[in-house]
Amino acid sequence: MDARLNLFAGPTTGKALKHLMAVGQGLKESPLPAATQELVALRVSQINGCAACIDMHTKKAAAAGESPARLHLVAAWREATVFTEAERAALALAEEGTRLADAATGVSDDVWERAARHYDEDQLAALVLLVSFMNTANRLNIITRQPAGDYQVGQFH
Repeated sequence: MDARLNLFAGPTTGKALKHLMAVGQGLKESPLPAATQELVALRVSQINGCAACIDMHTKKAAAAGESPARLHLVAAWREATVFTEAERAALALAEEGTRLADAATGVSDDVWERAARHYDEDQLAALVLLVSFMNTANRLNIITRQPAGDYQVGQFH
């Protein structure tokens, strides 16, 4: 598959994407645990079917020491025993935040309260921004049909 566009090459989109990538880098520096960030990024990308982001976040998580078992089980996290309660809360929030159109109520109070028990306000804000950021990145990649498989850890940051 060939990409429809190289968004980095255009003068307008290239400049905008530099800012967008800076947001992603800023999130990496947030107090939200790095492992949680990669699990959330991977789950959002799985839901949206973004192969390029699944490729990227699987490789980044593995390079950071994430176990193959946890990476393979992200799609079925509810039934898996390898995730902490905090990670489960983050994954639940990520799912409801990604599937807004499926649930007219958005993120439920129960899911929000569960996440708030495990993360402070700064971490929650980073989690919300991460879910939004990943949905944006997924849509950009899917619309422009970005291929997957060639990502090298660190190539964008």
